[in-house]
Amino acid sequence: MLRPERMSKVSVTGSKRVIDDVIETAYEHHSLHVTDYDGTHEGFKPGDSLEGAEEVNDRLVTVRSLESILEVDDEDAGPTGVLDDEELEAELVDVRERVNELTDRRDELRDRVRDHQEEIDRMEPFAELGIDLDLLRGYDTLEVVVGEAKADPVEDVLAAADGIRAFEVFSGNGVVAAFAYPAEGADEGVLQDALVGVDIALLEVPEAETSPTEYVDDLAAEKREIAADLEDVETELDSVREEAASFLLRAEEQLTIEAEQKQAPLSFATTENAFIAEGWIPTSTVEEFADAIDDAVGDHADVEEIERAEFTPDGDHHTEAVDAEGHEAATDGGHETSEDTPPVVQNNGDIAGPFELLVKSFGRPQYAEFDPTLLVFLTFPLMFGFMIGDLGYGVLYAGIGVFLYKSFEGTIREMGAIAIWAGLFTMLFGVYYGFDIFGYHAYPHFGFEHWAISKGLGPGATEWALSWLVLSVLFGILHLNVGFVLSFLNNYRLHDLEHALYEGGSWLLLLNGAWLWIFSQHVAGPKPAFLFDSIAVLTLGTVEFSGFPVVVGYLGLALAGVGALLLAIGEPAELVEVLSPIVNVVSYARIMAVLLAKGGMALAVNLLAFGAYIGESGEGSFHFIFTPSHLEYVQNHPDSYELVFAGLTTSAEMPIVGLVVGVLVAIVGHIVVLLLGITSAGIQGVRLEYVEFFGKFYEGGGEAYSPFGYDREYTANE
Repeated sequence: MLRPERMSKVSVTGSKRVIDDVIETAYEHHSLHVTDYDGTHEGFKPGDSLEGAEEVNDRLVTVRSLESILEVDDEDAGPTGVLDDEELEAELVDVRERVNELTDRRDELRDRVRDHQEEIDRMEPFAELGIDLDLLRGYDTLEVVVGEAKADPVEDVLAAADGIRAFEVFSGNGVVAAFAYPAEGADEGVLQDALVGVDIALLEVPEAETSPTEYVDDLAAEKREIAADLEDVETELDSVREEAASFLLRAEEQLTIEAEQKQAPLSFATTENAFIAEGWIPTSTVEEFADAIDDAVGDHADVEEIERAEFTPDGDHHTEAVDAEGHEAATDGGHETSEDTPPVVQNNGDIAGPFELLVKSFGRPQYAEFDPTLLVFLTFPLMFGFMIGDLGYGVLYAGIGVFLYKSFEGTIREMGAIAIWAGLFTMLFGVYYGFDIFGYHAYPHFGFEHWAISKGLGPGATEWALSWLVLSVLFGILHLNVGFVLSFLNNYRLHDLEHALYEGGSWLLLLNGAWLWIFSQHVAGPKPAFLFDSIAVLTLGTVEFSGFPVVVGYLGLALAGVGALLLAIGEPAELVEVLSPIVNVVSYARIMAVLLAKGGMALAVNLLAFGAYIGESGEGSFHFIFTPSHLEYVQNHPDSYELVFAGLTTSAEMPIVGLVVGVLVAIVGHIVVLLLGITSAGIQGVRLEYVEFFGKFYEGGGEAYSPFGYDREYTANE
């Protein structure tokens, strides 16, 4: 799991007479990651598409256009079956003609509906006036203007105009109609000239003899008839969709397969009579692939394993020559380096597999690198659950994950699986923290009188908060050790022990040496006591730890010094980061910080909603009040109980209102904490993986394995 699947580079060489059969066989085998021809073979050139490729592409464009018009989706799929060329062509022509006829008719009707609506909109101002349309035009001695304006400014301007002998203004809801009798000798258009300074939007009078209201009513009736026709066309299109959707999905898949097969030679090296196709294939599949080609074309094509990629950690890969039987050939100890980087096949199983999503978000592993998916699976849910640690929230996280996992595919489904694991660990730590359910310690309801472990939020629980800080640091030391060990192994495999010591071992010595000294009694005065006392707290008093002996402190300093020396020799430029192992580990304190922050927010919600008091000892958890009678009891016994906050649900004056408001505050508050838990614990956990952990050994940027072929969903082989 820590390595991608081993890959081999194969060459398929054959006669052009069998290129179609070879392509079809390789396509159905769906294992060869074809690489483009790079001009390395003398006398060969990149191939051309097979005959009929353009016709297949045209059909494919037509099918996809029809799917878009009819809004076909995966849910419209019918039973799978074989779809031959004649059946495909005949049915495609029929569907295209029907759809084109209906869409043309639909577009025409839509245009007519739009035109009628625009005409109705244009007529509405005239309807507001209430004047017949034939009265607004056709005069020899009168000039008429209709427009959207206020009546008073129009009247004022016309009254002061020298070229107008008489006028009349009609108005209604922001529309005016001005009739003017020009003075003797006035120029034509005197009315419009007089209105130049007025804020008016002129309207064109429609050619109609009826009243505007009747005209609008007629248009509306025509529009309804057209809309009814349009609805009939839409219904017919829906019928065509129901009849043709399954066919179109099968046709698209069939044509996609044909198009990819006919374009495959574009990546091949070809001559007039021969071809060479090269690509990467899982080593375990080489023999099966070769047998498939042999069964299809016999001696007319040959499959040769020409390289077997070895894992190296520098982003390149080493390959080993293989003999005719596929065995590694003897070499002088060196490896030939190929410029063609193998694609990456991650193989982490069904359980850890979904966590590939988090790894790919950073960058797909290079073929030479360790695949950290399994390590992320082991650590990310653990950190998330530790930071939230609540049965109630855990159930909700897991429930959301189950919903996403069952309802979606692809990335969303993988997110659902991650959420399920995060929820399970959140539930597990919720039990560990005293059956914590939405911030409420429910352990007494499970038969426990006392619970020794605390999140560190209750009275007198400061030692637990500091202990979680120490535990976060210890986890960080372990986590970073794994990263540096992987770096050491990578460098050892690529180079030798010397390089591994310089580039990986130096940091291992610095990390462990520095922290051995910190946890030792050497120079104990400045070191906080909780560094040592927390071990007893975490082990519930079973292990007493006062720090490593002074001699171990000296040993730690010596190890750190050796690490710094190795770093100075091998990577002198990195000496400026000599303290980074300490800083990186301290960064894991964010685990404790989120634990306290999210626990504190849940506690605050409960305090506000239900109220709380501290018991007689003043230690342990807060005790929630919930009811007015319980609050009264606490208040009447001040010697035994210390009231912290009364809470909304404890109101004796308005018990019903207090209960309702308190419950609403609790629900909304815990939803907010739930969402913030995703962002805070999720982001901080991912950050520790990406920045602190991956930064020690991992780069990413690998090429995805994309085998030549297609997973059929709607069609079947003959």
